[in-house]
Amino acid sequence: MRHWKKHTPEQVQARVFEALAGNVDYRERSPLGLPASHLDEKVFTPQPSLLREAPFLSTLIQNPNHIGCHTLGDSESFFAGTQELERELIALCAEDILQGAPGGFDGYVAAGGTEANIQAAWVYRNYFQREKGASAAEVAILTSSDAHYSMHKAANLLGIRLFEVAVGEEDRSLSRLAVEQAIERAQAAGVRYFIVVCNMMTTMFGSVDKASVYLEALQKAGASFKMHVDGAYGGFFFPFSEVAHDLHFGNEAISSITLDAHKMVQAPYGTGIFLARKGLMKYAYTEEAQYVQGLDATLSGSRSGANAISVWMILMTYGPHGWHEKIHILNYRTAWLCRQLSEKKVPFYRHPGSNIVTVKSSAVKAEAARKYSLIPDSHGQPSWYKFVVMDHVTIDRLGACLQEL
Repeated sequence: MRHWKKHTPEQVQARVFEALAGNVDYRERSPLGLPASHLDEKVFTPQPSLLREAPFLSTLIQNPNHIGCHTLGDSESFFAGTQELERELIALCAEDILQGAPGGFDGYVAAGGTEANIQAAWVYRNYFQREKGASAAEVAILTSSDAHYSMHKAANLLGIRLFEVAVGEEDRSLSRLAVEQAIERAQAAGVRYFIVVCNMMTTMFGSVDKASVYLEALQKAGASFKMHVDGAYGGFFFPFSEVAHDLHFGNEAISSITLDAHKMVQAPYGTGIFLARKGLMKYAYTEEAQYVQGLDATLSGSRSGANAISVWMILMTYGPHGWHEKIHILNYRTAWLCRQLSEKKVPFYRHPGSNIVTVKSSAVKAEAARKYSLIPDSHGQPSWYKFVVMDHVTIDRLGACLQEL
């Protein structure tokens, strides 16, 4: 691990306060041209005795704005201290978790996985338009029918089309034939350039796509493409539970990956992460943002630096070995649940290495689904209900649910 080292609580606290000391102090410096300040003290009254031992709360109070993409070079100098921790986080995710080459990636902490997925589609649509002379009608998103709804949102916002690849009803997998058929439909409709989105654990099923299935079909069709991985759910889980997979930056076909720390990492909501190979973020530059130092290449623009700090703090507190242990425990509980369902002959789906288990609705009483907050694939006419084995989901709680299923 190049960047990911376990820190003691004292080391975490010292690094965060050191970073905050590198940011603007509104009380001492009183910048006159900056449209920002600390949190309103009439509402959020500073309590020095409390904040001395609370680096995250201190970051919230100081309110750093992490506008822009700090891995690109020049950024707003007022928040240089905490920007450095965000850069460390981006490198940790891209290189240590997702097998990227040192120094080969840009990225930023977004408002969530939805934003990060839209950012990817935005970058690639612009790339095809500027580098290939493509029209919007010639660019399309190609993804599984189980993909997150953010891909439909991206297509709508960017004025491009989306073509779904059918998946197996029972195993939720993509076949090469299904991918070829979707490509053929798109090409017949005039599409020449594809934004391919592979899923690293879908939100409903925890299913995982193989990049190689897409790659073989696209090469056969002679199609031009950029490939993105939606790891908003699985990015902090799957790489630690499944060693042999192709959804990482060691795979040259993968150009960008979305992660989402407010799920498995249990960071505050608003902590998606967008990662991309060097040279791609320039297609999202907003040249009109001349008053922003370093310009802006992100969809969200201004965003809280505290969210990035929270993820850095959590990962450094665990360290890589502690994180592996956490995922191992969740996998153990998930495997236990699957054994119980098999014994009861309840039909279910689980991708190996996933902590999502989806059960056929025919086996679930509506009252039990409500009582235990099982999530349906459709609130109108559910076909499946899912269990998500998170940190708070104990075997005792799972066992009680199974008795009423």
